[in-house]
Amino acid sequence: MSQPPEEIARQMRDHILGLPKKPRQIIAVAGPPASGKSTAARALAHALGRAGKSAAVIPMDGFHLDNAVLAARGILSRKGAPHSFDLQGFTQLLARIAENSEAEIAYPLFDRARDISIAGAATLPRSVEFVIVEGNYLLLDQDGWRDLRKFWDSAIMLMPPRAEIEARLLQRWIDHGHTPEAARARRDANDLPNAELVLANALPADWVMAEAA
Repeated sequence: MSQPPEEIARQMRDHILGLPKKPRQIIAVAGPPASGKSTAARALAHALGRAGKSAAVIPMDGFHLDNAVLAARGILSRKGAPHSFDLQGFTQLLARIAENSEAEIAYPLFDRARDISIAGAATLPRSVEFVIVEGNYLLLDQDGWRDLRKFWDSAIMLMPPRAEIEARLLQRWIDHGHTPEAARARRDANDLPNAELVLANALPADWVMAEAA
Protein backbone atom coordinates (compact mmCIF):
# COMPACT_ATOMS: atom_id res chain seq x y z
CA MET A 1 0.00 0.00 0.00
CA SER A 2 1.20 3.51 -0.68
CA GLN A 3 0.12 4.47 2.87
CA PRO A 4 1.53 2.50 5.83
CA PRO A 5 -0.89 -0.18 7.11
CA GLU A 6 -0.99 1.64 10.44
CA GLU A 7 -2.31 4.80 8.79
CA ILE A 8 -4.89 2.85 6.79
CA ALA A 9 -5.94 1.15 10.03
CA ARG A 10 -6.21 4.45 11.88
CA GLN A 11 -8.54 5.85 9.26
CA MET A 12 -10.65 2.70 9.27
CA ARG A 13 -10.72 2.65 13.08
CA ASP A 14 -11.96 6.24 13.25
CA HIS A 15 -14.65 5.44 10.67
CA ILE A 16 -15.80 2.35 12.57
CA LEU A 17 -15.81 3.96 16.00
CA GLY A 18 -18.12 6.63 14.57
CA LEU A 19 -20.79 4.05 13.72
CA PRO A 20 -23.97 3.69 15.84
CA LYS A 21 -23.16 1.63 18.92
CA LYS A 22 -24.11 -2.08 19.09
CA PRO A 23 -22.98 -4.98 21.28
CA ARG A 24 -21.32 -6.51 18.21
CA GLN A 25 -20.51 -5.04 14.82
CA ILE A 26 -19.42 -6.94 11.72
CA ILE A 27 -17.07 -5.05 9.43
CA ALA A 28 -16.33 -6.23 5.89
CA VAL A 29 -12.93 -5.52 4.36
CA ALA A 30 -13.33 -6.40 0.67
CA GLY A 31 -11.25 -5.95 -2.43
CA PRO A 32 -9.60 -7.80 -5.31
CA PRO A 33 -6.84 -10.35 -4.75
CA ALA A 34 -3.61 -8.76 -3.47
CA SER A 35 -5.32 -5.52 -2.46
CA GLY A 36 -3.96 -5.78 1.07
CA LYS A 37 -7.11 -7.01 2.82
CA SER A 38 -5.40 -9.36 5.28
CA THR A 39 -2.81 -6.79 6.27
CA ALA A 40 -5.41 -4.04 6.63
CA ALA A 41 -7.76 -6.27 8.65
CA ARG A 42 -5.03 -7.30 11.08
CA ALA A 43 -3.87 -3.71 11.47
CA LEU A 44 -7.46 -2.60 12.06
CA ALA A 45 -7.96 -5.22 14.77
CA HIS A 46 -4.75 -4.05 16.44
CA ALA A 47 -5.84 -0.40 16.23
CA LEU A 48 -9.20 -1.22 17.77
CA GLY A 49 -7.44 -3.14 20.53
CA ARG A 50 -5.28 -0.14 21.31
CA ALA A 51 -8.50 1.90 21.56
CA GLY A 52 -9.75 -0.48 24.24
CA LYS A 53 -12.05 -2.50 21.97
CA SER A 54 -12.06 -6.26 21.43
CA ALA A 55 -11.72 -7.34 17.79
CA ALA A 56 -11.18 -10.52 15.78
CA VAL A 57 -10.37 -11.14 12.11
CA ILE A 58 -12.20 -13.87 10.19
CA PRO A 59 -10.87 -14.57 6.66
CA MET A 60 -13.28 -15.77 3.98
CA ASP A 61 -10.45 -17.99 2.68
CA GLY A 62 -11.23 -20.59 5.35
CA PHE A 63 -14.16 -21.57 3.15
CA HIS A 64 -12.10 -22.69 0.15
CA LEU A 65 -13.41 -26.03 -1.05
CA ASP A 66 -10.80 -28.78 -0.81
CA ASN A 67 -8.59 -29.43 -3.81
CA ALA A 68 -10.01 -32.93 -4.21
CA VAL A 69 -13.52 -31.49 -4.51
CA LEU A 70 -12.38 -28.86 -6.99
CA ALA A 71 -10.49 -31.46 -9.06
CA ALA A 72 -13.57 -33.71 -9.17
CA ARG A 73 -15.58 -30.76 -10.47
CA GLY A 74 -12.91 -29.87 -13.03
CA ILE A 75 -12.31 -26.40 -11.57
CA LEU A 76 -9.06 -26.81 -9.64
CA SER A 77 -7.35 -24.34 -11.98
CA ARG A 78 -9.95 -21.74 -10.95
CA LYS A 79 -9.37 -22.08 -7.22
CA GLY A 80 -10.14 -18.70 -5.68
CA ALA A 81 -13.01 -17.92 -8.04
CA PRO A 82 -16.43 -17.45 -6.41
CA HIS A 83 -17.70 -20.92 -7.32
CA SER A 84 -14.71 -22.55 -5.59
CA PHE A 85 -15.91 -21.51 -2.10
CA ASP A 86 -18.42 -23.01 0.31
CA LEU A 87 -20.73 -20.00 0.17
CA GLN A 88 -23.50 -21.72 2.12
CA GLY A 89 -21.18 -22.59 4.98
CA PHE A 90 -19.76 -19.07 5.01
CA THR A 91 -23.25 -17.56 5.08
CA GLN A 92 -24.28 -19.79 7.96
CA LEU A 93 -21.21 -18.74 9.94
CA LEU A 94 -22.00 -15.06 9.41
CA ALA A 95 -25.60 -15.59 10.53
CA ARG A 96 -24.37 -17.18 13.76
CA ILE A 97 -21.90 -14.37 14.34
CA ALA A 98 -24.58 -11.76 13.77
CA GLU A 99 -27.01 -13.49 16.12
CA ASN A 100 -24.30 -13.57 18.82
CA SER A 101 -26.19 -16.02 21.04
CA GLU A 102 -23.45 -18.65 21.41
CA ALA A 103 -20.67 -18.53 23.98
CA GLU A 104 -18.12 -19.48 21.33
CA ILE A 105 -18.16 -20.12 17.59
CA ALA A 106 -15.49 -22.20 15.84
CA TYR A 107 -14.49 -21.33 12.29
CA PRO A 108 -12.01 -22.59 9.67
CA LEU A 109 -8.76 -21.00 8.55
CA PHE A 110 -6.87 -21.48 5.29
CA ASP A 111 -3.31 -22.81 5.53
CA ARG A 112 -1.69 -21.24 2.48
CA ALA A 113 1.54 -23.22 2.87
CA ARG A 114 -0.35 -26.53 2.68
CA ASP A 115 -3.11 -25.16 0.43
CA ILE A 116 -5.91 -26.54 2.60
CA SER A 117 -8.64 -25.24 4.89
CA ILE A 118 -8.47 -26.36 8.52
CA ALA A 119 -11.84 -26.84 10.22
CA GLY A 120 -12.22 -25.42 13.72
CA ALA A 121 -8.80 -23.76 13.55
CA ALA A 122 -9.96 -20.69 15.53
CA THR A 123 -12.78 -19.65 17.83
CA LEU A 124 -14.75 -16.45 18.30
CA PRO A 125 -15.91 -15.68 21.86
CA ARG A 126 -19.26 -14.01 22.37
CA SER A 127 -17.54 -11.06 24.08
CA VAL A 128 -15.81 -9.82 20.90
CA GLU A 129 -17.22 -6.42 19.94
CA PHE A 130 -15.87 -6.01 16.40
CA VAL A 131 -15.68 -8.91 13.96
CA ILE A 132 -13.62 -7.99 10.90
CA VAL A 133 -14.36 -10.24 7.94
CA GLU A 134 -11.94 -10.02 5.03
CA GLY A 135 -12.26 -11.51 1.56
CA ASN A 136 -12.47 -10.91 -2.16
CA TYR A 137 -16.19 -11.37 -2.66
CA LEU A 138 -17.82 -9.76 0.37
CA LEU A 139 -19.46 -7.14 -1.87
CA LEU A 140 -19.84 -9.23 -5.01
CA ASP A 141 -23.09 -8.47 -6.82
CA GLN A 142 -23.91 -12.04 -7.82
CA ASP A 143 -26.55 -14.55 -6.71
CA GLY A 144 -25.87 -15.72 -3.18
CA TRP A 145 -22.94 -13.40 -2.63
CA ARG A 146 -25.01 -10.22 -2.67
CA ASP A 147 -27.03 -11.62 0.23
CA LEU A 148 -23.97 -11.19 2.45
CA ARG A 149 -24.44 -7.42 2.37
CA LYS A 150 -27.08 -7.56 5.11
CA PHE A 151 -24.50 -8.78 7.60
CA TRP A 152 -22.15 -5.80 7.28
CA ASP A 153 -22.54 -2.94 9.73
CA SER A 154 -19.97 -1.25 7.54
CA ALA A 155 -18.28 -2.39 4.32
CA ILE A 156 -14.85 -1.11 3.31
CA MET A 157 -13.46 -1.64 -0.19
CA LEU A 158 -9.71 -1.54 -0.87
CA MET A 159 -8.90 -0.56 -4.44
CA PRO A 160 -5.20 -0.30 -5.36
CA PRO A 161 -4.30 0.58 -8.97
CA ARG A 162 -4.48 -2.34 -11.39
CA ALA A 163 -0.73 -2.16 -12.05
CA GLU A 164 -0.07 -2.57 -8.34
CA ILE A 165 -2.41 -5.56 -8.13
CA GLU A 166 -0.65 -7.19 -11.10
CA ALA A 167 2.77 -6.69 -9.53
CA ARG A 168 1.70 -8.04 -6.15
CA LEU A 169 0.06 -11.11 -7.65
CA LEU A 170 3.14 -11.89 -9.71
CA GLN A 171 5.39 -11.57 -6.68
CA ARG A 172 3.06 -13.74 -4.61
CA TRP A 173 3.54 -16.72 -6.96
CA ILE A 174 7.27 -16.09 -7.24
CA ASP A 175 7.47 -16.14 -3.44
CA HIS A 176 5.74 -19.54 -3.57
CA GLY A 177 8.62 -20.91 -5.65
CA HIS A 178 7.33 -20.42 -9.21
CA THR A 179 9.50 -19.11 -12.00
CA PRO A 180 8.55 -15.64 -13.27
CA GLU A 181 7.03 -17.23 -16.40
CA ALA A 182 4.95 -19.74 -14.42
CA ALA A 183 3.95 -17.06 -11.94
CA ARG A 184 2.77 -14.80 -14.75
CA ALA A 185 0.77 -17.63 -16.33
CA ARG A 186 -1.01 -18.46 -13.05
CA ARG A 187 -1.73 -14.81 -12.38
CA ASP A 188 -3.12 -14.13 -15.84
CA ALA A 189 -5.22 -17.32 -16.04
CA ASN A 190 -6.94 -17.06 -12.67
CA ASP A 191 -5.99 -14.21 -10.33
CA LEU A 192 -6.52 -11.33 -12.73
CA PRO A 193 -9.94 -12.59 -13.94
CA ASN A 194 -10.96 -12.82 -10.27
CA ALA A 195 -9.68 -9.30 -9.62
CA GLU A 196 -11.54 -7.93 -12.64
CA LEU A 197 -14.71 -9.66 -11.47
CA VAL A 198 -14.48 -7.95 -8.08
CA LEU A 199 -13.79 -4.52 -9.55
CA ALA A 200 -16.54 -4.73 -12.16
CA ASN A 201 -19.28 -6.27 -10.00
CA ALA A 202 -19.08 -4.74 -6.55
CA LEU A 203 -22.01 -3.51 -4.52
CA PRO A 204 -21.54 -0.01 -3.09
CA ALA A 205 -19.19 0.15 -0.11
CA ASP A 206 -19.67 2.43 2.86
CA TRP A 207 -16.09 3.59 2.45
CA VAL A 208 -13.62 3.10 -0.42
CA MET A 209 -9.90 3.21 0.23
CA ALA A 210 -8.44 3.95 -3.20
CA GLU A 211 -4.72 4.39 -3.67
CA ALA A 212 -3.23 6.81 -6.17
CA ALA A 213 -1.71 5.26 -9.27
